[in-house]
Amino acid sequence: MDISVIIPLYNEAESLPELVAWIERVMSENNFTYEVLMIDDGSTDKSWEVIESLHAKNASVRGVSFRRNYGKSPALNVGFTRAQGDVVITMDADLQDSPDEIPELYRMITEDGYDLVSGWKKKRYDPLSKTLPTKLFNATARRVSGIHNLHDFNCGLKAYRREVVKHIEVYGDMHRYIPYLAKNAGYSRIGEKVVHHQARKYGTTKFGLDRFVNGYLDLMTLWFQSKFGVKPMHFFGLLGSLMFIIGFIAVVIVGASKLYNMYAGNPYILVTDSPYFFLSLTFMILGTQLFLTGFLGELVIRHAPDRNHYEIEAELNGETSEAKK
Repeated sequence: MDISVIIPLYNEAESLPELVAWIERVMSENNFTYEVLMIDDGSTDKSWEVIESLHAKNASVRGVSFRRNYGKSPALNVGFTRAQGDVVITMDADLQDSPDEIPELYRMITEDGYDLVSGWKKKRYDPLSKTLPTKLFNATARRVSGIHNLHDFNCGLKAYRREVVKHIEVYGDMHRYIPYLAKNAGYSRIGEKVVHHQARKYGTTKFGLDRFVNGYLDLMTLWFQSKFGVKPMHFFGLLGSLMFIIGFIAVVIVGASKLYNMYAGNPYILVTDSPYFFLSLTFMILGTQLFLTGFLGELVIRHAPDRNHYEIEAELNGETSEAKK
């Protein structure tokens, strides 16, 4: 099968027939073999009934219905596990992503050799209150992830080699950072394509401004996991040691200052009357706690079942070579 189109959706009953008809036309014109996987994320309208009717007319249209609303990331992850096409295309169900982009996305994966191609809605039909935070968000994501050639991490229209979606796990709200997840999994050939953005035709957006706050928190989580996920002591141990040393030196200075003033006949105060003494103790306590956090993290990692799981792309085996001869 050439292409799997994965469409996560929530209360998009009105747009689904038009979207599927559009996809069918594009696939027919390009002689693609395909499947359309529609993941209904607990819709409360008639979205599932529409998916059932579309499946009855075209067996290439398949569907999964969640019992309740879990979010876009779980919907995409379920779609990824079921995708059978050589190239996997993800797109939103609100008709803001154009299926006419599919042939070129497919070509970039199969001919240009990209692992992942992300769409870039260079010209957007969104209000300023949405576009400005989006630009700031993408600038931060580029800096943290190191993927400097992407302008729109959160674009729903993306293309992947099937191998990529089988080796990444999308959870929580991590769908915004799929390129970063792919890079961390070893798939670094990441490209971008300017795609057409259309104004929403039916319904209203399902995302609020809270996604920007959550997005930054998720980005920090991914950054920490990629840097220190298998070596937490390198972060907590180093930070804790520095804090403990600073606190210890400060305590020594406070004590030495009192002793000096005592023997020099200068006025002095009790060590416990100095605020610096308690600040020093606080630093030492926090440093010890951070160090122990890193130590406990190492114990957890040591007993993790996948602690020595590595993605191997190729292997030359002398014994196998001899056997083949």
